[in-house]
Amino acid sequence: MKIVEADFTNQAFLELIREHLADMYATSPLESVHALGVESLQAEDVTAWMALDGTKVVGCVAMKELSPFHGELKSLRTHARHLHKGVAKTLIQFLLEEGKRRGYQRISLETGVEDYFIPARKLYEREGFGYTEPFGEYTDDPNSCFMTMQIETA
Repeated sequence: MKIVEADFTNQAFLELIREHLADMYATSPLESVHALGVESLQAEDVTAWMALDGTKVVGCVAMKELSPFHGELKSLRTHARHLHKGVAKTLIQFLLEEGKRRGYQRISLETGVEDYFIPARKLYEREGFGYTEPFGEYTDDPNSCFMTMQIETA
């Protein structure tokens, strides 16, 4: 698997983002959906990557810079045909290494509390994320949980 910066002209990548957004809106109340759309993923403070198996897009992840020392994991998604193959774990590890390279001291994320999100929360826990209070511009939301990980800079 190869991880490269997202190509916003790649139709398979764009479809993966559309599927991600559709699932988020189908699963969580509208006011609790914090997933980024294609335009937001291209913002100056966000970097998006896609995972490739050959030329096939098998997953994606993004990082939003909250401060020079704090990044937020966004838009983690594995293509349905590639679930349970380590794509998400590889993308998380890539993101953590990128955070170290940037000098971040912490990577945080927001995810849902619904049963749909149990596999994601368990993965984040296995990768070392712990539960925390809202961070950045988030506020208390009964439909969101917040996780963070301290990282050692390179």
